[in-house]
Amino acid sequence: MRQYKTVKESATEQVYIIRSQYINGFGRLFGGYLTQWIDELAGIVTRRHSGMEVSTASIDNLNFKAGAYQNDMVVLVGKLTYVGRTSMEVRIDTYVENQQGQRININRAYLVMVAIDKEGKAQEVPGLIVETESEKAEWQGGEKRYQLRKQRRKEGF
Repeated sequence: MRQYKTVKESATEQVYIIRSQYINGFGRLFGGYLTQWIDELAGIVTRRHSGMEVSTASIDNLNFKAGAYQNDMVVLVGKLTYVGRTSMEVRIDTYVENQQGQRININRAYLVMVAIDKEGKAQEVPGLIVETESEKAEWQGGEKRYQLRKQRRKEGF
């Protein structure tokens, strides 16, 4: 029988302080570092949900809204939005947090991760219990994105 877990059980936050080695030629956080951190956090969220190793299947959306600068505190917040049989969609929001704790969203990304066994074969994951109206809206969006991804694969993208 398939297990189920809530969104809260795997939700994760990660915090970084932007150091000089993370800065690009324009004085902002290099997008490649942020992309790496986003991918790592998606892996943590989905490992917590599935209890298995995971692999990145796709990055659906990576929307840079604003920059982060040296000494900024950057907070990544990850949560599951949609779960299929073996795949899990994760939303990662990235914020710059000031010293009063106020957060400004600078990036939103959706990634699809797949649970795998030691041979790299996809494995069934627990279902997702959506409890709040926000979680239900995310689930509906996730269903739409799933159908779009399926259509794009059909079309060769």
